[in-house]
Amino acid sequence: MRLSTHDTVQRIWTVQLHAQPGGPLLSCPHCTLPGYRVQASSARSAALTHLARHAQRDALPGHLRTCQCRARGCSWHPRRRGCAGPVLLALTCDRSGRMWRLADACAACAAATRYTAVVPDTLPGPAPAQATSRTARRSHPPHGPGERLRVRETLTYLAAALPRFSSPAARLLALQCALRADHQGHVRLPHGLLLGMRLRGRTELWSELEHAGWLACPALRNSPLEARLLDAAMQSQTSGRSARARAAHWALRPTPLATPRGMAPSVQLTALTLAAHTCDGTGSAELDVLTRLCGQSPQQLEDLLDQLVRSRLLADWRHISDEEISWRLPSQIAVGRTAVQQRWHGCQLRRSKPCRSSCALCSMSTPCW
Repeated sequence: MRLSTHDTVQRIWTVQLHAQPGGPLLSCPHCTLPGYRVQASSARSAALTHLARHAQRDALPGHLRTCQCRARGCSWHPRRRGCAGPVLLALTCDRSGRMWRLADACAACAAATRYTAVVPDTLPGPAPAQATSRTARRSHPPHGPGERLRVRETLTYLAAALPRFSSPAARLLALQCALRADHQGHVRLPHGLLLGMRLRGRTELWSELEHAGWLACPALRNSPLEARLLDAAMQSQTSGRSARARAAHWALRPTPLATPRGMAPSVQLTALTLAAHTCDGTGSAELDVLTRLCGQSPQQLEDLLDQLVRSRLLADWRHISDEEISWRLPSQIAVGRTAVQQRWHGCQLRRSKPCRSSCALCSMSTPCW
């Protein structure tokens, strides 16, 4: 006998922030307790934390999770498309930032819903299996599709979790913190890493993330610098730490769109976003998605794309429609990427011990800056 779970298994939670003289009031229709007042500076973080607790409390196996958008006739997005892809946790907010919704949705519905970010797989679960040897940890190239996908998911989540006015440099710093944090949300960044990112001594970036209620950094002069992520979705990550470290390493030099040193953070973030959406030398994405991920207006994004073309990192870009753009890499970059993969495999055959340098070809561990 087959049991139906359509009426009982519903994973959708909504919170609202009501403007009040003494501070916004957070209300949740799923909670029996009345709404409670939060500070205006940390209202976004409080809403995300409340939703994350609901998702953690009502965790379900994957085979019981269904697309809640489809259950409501796909009324959350304007495009009428069939459900496709795995069921993911989708975070949606309205334009004013006063209503937040966290729900299970398939990949197609989540991609078609405006102002929506996919939450990475951060819910509690079984601990990942640890590699038994260094050879096992170096069994995959560092520049594979898995790293691009993980960076793209993290960028998408940060676009919703961070305020819209967050600077590109703060977004790049938040990305490294999210990918390098342990399972309790603690992160340690050596000063050499910040120096290589040209972010050493930029205390205003940490203050910006602290003001957003996303992390807490008690001492900025310690080495290595330690911080604690306040985002509840980042405090219980189940994905392998080595896999996230590879993604963080790739984000520093996002092949095949690695920008030269000294370029502005806005250009670096745009190149990283395009690299995360590029496959086989070409890529495309909705204009609204790119503006949210890069924290830029459409006009600013077009200027940044032109700058990447002038820097010869892109061959060209164009509008496919009013809502989507595409781009193409220069032919020599595509050829160079194949050569890099071949050099990596040759390096693996020649070496019997892991390289202790920051070589991206033969080191799978975190570079020793």
